[in-house]
Amino acid sequence: MSERISFVLHLSFILYRRLRSEILILRRAKPLAATKILRVGDMGIEIVGQIEKLNGNYLSYEAFAERYLAKNQPVVISDLTEDWRAREDWVCKNGRPNLHFFATHFGKSKVQVADCDTREFTDQKRLEMSVSEFVDQWANDSIKESVLYLKDWHFVKEYPDYTAYQTPQLFSDDWLNIYLDNYHMHEDRDNFQKYDQISCSDYRFVYMGGKGSWTPLHADVFRSYSWSANVCGKKRWLFLPPPQAHLVYDRKLDDFFRYMKNCVYNIFEEVNETKFPGFKKTTWLECIQEPGEVIFVPSGWHHQVYNLEDTISINHNWLNAYNLSWVWDLLWKDYKDTEESIEDIRDICDDFEAICQRNLAANTGMNLNDFFLFMSRFSLGNMVLLQSYSEKHKTLKSCSSAMAHNLLLNLSTIQKIMMTMISAGGVTAKEVYLDLRETLESPQFLSLVRDMGRTYAMIHMEEEDQVLYSKELFQKLSGFADQKMQICSPKYLVEMINHHTTFFSHLLP
Repeated sequence: MSERISFVLHLSFILYRRLRSEILILRRAKPLAATKILRVGDMGIEIVGQIEKLNGNYLSYEAFAERYLAKNQPVVISDLTEDWRAREDWVCKNGRPNLHFFATHFGKSKVQVADCDTREFTDQKRLEMSVSEFVDQWANDSIKESVLYLKDWHFVKEYPDYTAYQTPQLFSDDWLNIYLDNYHMHEDRDNFQKYDQISCSDYRFVYMGGKGSWTPLHADVFRSYSWSANVCGKKRWLFLPPPQAHLVYDRKLDDFFRYMKNCVYNIFEEVNETKFPGFKKTTWLECIQEPGEVIFVPSGWHHQVYNLEDTISINHNWLNAYNLSWVWDLLWKDYKDTEESIEDIRDICDDFEAICQRNLAANTGMNLNDFFLFMSRFSLGNMVLLQSYSEKHKTLKSCSSAMAHNLLLNLSTIQKIMMTMISAGGVTAKEVYLDLRETLESPQFLSLVRDMGRTYAMIHMEEEDQVLYSKELFQKLSGFADQKMQICSPKYLVEMINHHTTFFSHLLP
């Protein structure tokens, strides 16, 4: 009986996922100050300002973190892509995409292509084809029946030996992709299809589309940050600040449809005022992104994007200490909605919580258990780097190292989120735990720590230290553990972080 219920629920959530847009997460944020309307754009939308543009040669990581990461503000940055291989190989001398190069070198790859002229539920219709097939349709104007847009191509995962670009230093504190380079997002992989594993293998993408291709209004997955670099071509971006996000969602219809709130699909078409009564109150920021420029998209900013020319772009979704609260807020809100939507079958399910977690992972991209294990491993990685750093630099207690500050900020932020998780009652499954000895001795974890160490050394322009992974270091990390040596709850992780950061408390933010 429970298996049949589980199967029916799984099918219903596939439909549910496709019908609903991502649930809006409201954060306490000051609304934008009253601004004079610069102009009325397409379909009467009010454009009140332009996104700031800066030269990346004169922007330090510390300034970027303070002005844009911490304040969650968008910005366009130039001079970050000049030495990329992609800007040579992928672009013809006339500045247009080198389609022949893609067909020759990557033509057999299977990719997802959006039909920009056809809406399917809350997104554009998706087609699967090879890169060669996509290039042929793009290049042959006579057979074009619709505007096609290649999206979400996991190029780095598919071609790891072809270094098309280097992630700019400003965007390198990327917990999400560093973690996914070493671990699967979903621990219980038997419950997820192969496609789900591929789609969650990393969040580094290549996009390719002709003039007129576009992406509907949305906020990014996990409410992560994103950055998008134009290898060639030009884009138009329209941004909606987070305090106005509720204005682009339809009003609640009834008790059932409160789980299926839809977002405005296209702000340049006539928007139904009955369904979206708040839309006419929205005010937008605009940006024209030129070739070679990189745009930083903060958490929770809804945006719609048009390719004004034939365009290739490289996009990453990422998260770190500055936007972790956005990720947790979305995850918890989606979990509560998931739980409430199937509350009426709680008493007849053998494992109601497992069904909630599975559906949450399918709908949001990760569940509470995935998040807890992610944070636990990443916390351990920060602890290893701190302890290793202190072993080599005996004067760390009086040191003002930017890298040490960053590691402590990471741990402090995770600790705060875990405390929020405790108060909310998250992670109740008994099987969710992390074995310390097994983790600390695994090649996966050592690779994670090395990737983290390399990243933070590069960000803060410090010498990369070899991790001093000694028996003494292991004892310092595991000495707080009980005999089972397991991180088995958010409370335990909070206590462990507190134990290992007490020595460095004077450096905490």
